[in-house]
Amino acid sequence: MKKIATIVCASFLLLACNAEGKQQEDAGKTVQRTVQTENLLKNLKKIHQTGFMFGHHDDPLYGIKWEGDAGRSDVKSVCGDYPAVMSFDLGHIELGNKESLDKISFDKIRTEMINQYKRGGMVSVSWHLDNPLTGGDSWDVKTPGAVTAILPGGSKHELFLTWLDRIAAFFNQLKTDDGEKVPVLFRPWHEHTGSWFWWGKNLCTPDQYKQLWQLTRSRLDEKKVDNLLYAYSPGTEGIGDVYMERYPGNEYVDLLGVDGYQFGGVAGTDNYIKTLDMMLAFMTEKGKELDKPIALTETGLEALPMSNWWTEVLLPVVEKYPVAYVLVWRNARERDNHFYAPYPGQASAADFVKFYENPKTLFSQDNLNLYK
Repeated sequence: MKKIATIVCASFLLLACNAEGKQQEDAGKTVQRTVQTENLLKNLKKIHQTGFMFGHHDDPLYGIKWEGDAGRSDVKSVCGDYPAVMSFDLGHIELGNKESLDKISFDKIRTEMINQYKRGGMVSVSWHLDNPLTGGDSWDVKTPGAVTAILPGGSKHELFLTWLDRIAAFFNQLKTDDGEKVPVLFRPWHEHTGSWFWWGKNLCTPDQYKQLWQLTRSRLDEKKVDNLLYAYSPGTEGIGDVYMERYPGNEYVDLLGVDGYQFGGVAGTDNYIKTLDMMLAFMTEKGKELDKPIALTETGLEALPMSNWWTEVLLPVVEKYPVAYVLVWRNARERDNHFYAPYPGQASAADFVKFYENPKTLFSQDNLNLYK
């Protein structure tokens, strides 16, 4: 009896140890992503063999002199097709608001994300969240220390976890009528190589930035958000050490991006081309090294004063590199001359049609097969 009891106890301890080890092992794993999400990553890595996808921020939500019209898009009005990529912003979801910082209901944003998925296109998300330390917006950089405050041990850590839980709930509820989750390329903490956001270069250390990214990913994994890919998107402040200084680690990043605009109007053309060449050449090599797709995650020329910008400036530089997609910023309905895609009658509209007809540019109707 004593021997049997000893064996039973030993077996129980072994099972307990194995269970504890399995729990520790599982705790170190990221969430198992949906098949569609994994397929999207696979296809982002190889789509450059066909061409690059064109994207537009907030494309179906509003445009020049319109807002909320069903099925409308400035891009579609010009070329007859939707962008292959649509990006949206979830700023103010952290506050529990019903509308985003751009005064669009999150219900409407969710609907348009699902519509884009159903037509075979890709959805990307940025997050211009408020400053948790000051209560200001993303651009409130007068008071440093916001990142420190939301990391473990900080005065706003618990508040920030609540914010992460709210965005996690949105992603988990992003489903089609038959319950299929919509894959999303999430682009948190973008343009951090500049200092215009409270998470930017002069507002936190490289280690703090990495901790912020890792905390974000681990919390969303903990909440079983299994439909996200993650994009790392610095600005154009530099290549090499500048680009990689705050890189959170291969296990946290799925795509290498860059946000780079043509500033200075027509006069800024040469510098824009030179900068893109420098950034995309570096990203091409780094993407090969790390097995990550690359993308021009934000770009554009405000108000498009150049009638041939699409085919003579953007296309010639992008087509040289294995870029998965190029996304231009929004067409604001509330600000004059703040638009980055053409609309009917705009000076670059005819050139955009030529850009659309180029076999290397991919739009919604180009049989993208992103999720198979």
